[in-house]
Order: sequence, then C-alpha cells, then structure tokens
Amino acid sequence: MHAVFALSSVPLFLGALLSDWAYSSSHQIQWVNFAAWLIAGGLLIAGPALLWGAVDVLRSSANRHRGALIYLALLLATFAVGLINALVHGKDGWAAMPTGLILSAVVVVLAATASAVGLAGSLRRAA
Repeated sequence: MHAVFALSSVPLFLGALLSDWAYSSSHQIQWVNFAAWLIAGGLLIAGPALLWGAVDVLRSSANRHRGALIYLALLLATFAVGLINALVHGKDGWAAMPTGLILSAVVVVLAATASAVGLAGSLRRAA
C-alpha cells in the first residue's frame, strides 16, 4: 500500500517540474509559487510512504530484504532531494532558477523510480 502513496506523489512532483519549466519560459513569479506548493504536497505524501516503507523493511523477511532496502533508499533520496528543492523554492524567484528546475527533474525521476520498484515488489509479494 505504501507504494501507492509513493506513486501518488509523482503527479505533484511532476506538476512542480512543469511549473518550474513554465517559470523559466515566462518569468511569471506565480509559477514558482505553484511549484513550491506542489513540492510541499509531494513531500506530505512521500513522508508517510517513507515511514511505512521503513516499517515494512524492519518487518520483512531475509529474501525480500534487498529489494525493500533499494525501495527505501529511493524513497529516502526522493524525500531528501525534495526537501532541498523546497528550500531552494523558498528563495526569490530569480534565485530559485535554474537549481530549482534541475532539482525538480531529479525528484520526479527518483519518485517515479521508487514507485516502480515499490509496485514491482508489491506485485511479487502478491503473486
């Protein structure tokens, strides 16, 4: 179930990336504000997924442990880079670019990868 939470954060992080791209194209400051709120929402969803994934790793058996650790590491990286991205977006609009755009792209890739690994692990356990 926590893989579904992780997957739910992907559209929010993707929206932040698209908002950053829109800001870099138009220089309308509101796009940075949209991105900051979308990142905050993504972190609010990714946080419980990270905690739930950590509990799952602690409860997992030895044969599932490696895949669960990879999933947990990806979730932790998503949350850490997302938090740094939120702090970057807290700056002035001009100061947030291009670092914010790059971090948003990294967070989207990490969140999507974590979701794919988590869902694949869930499907293996269900089978």
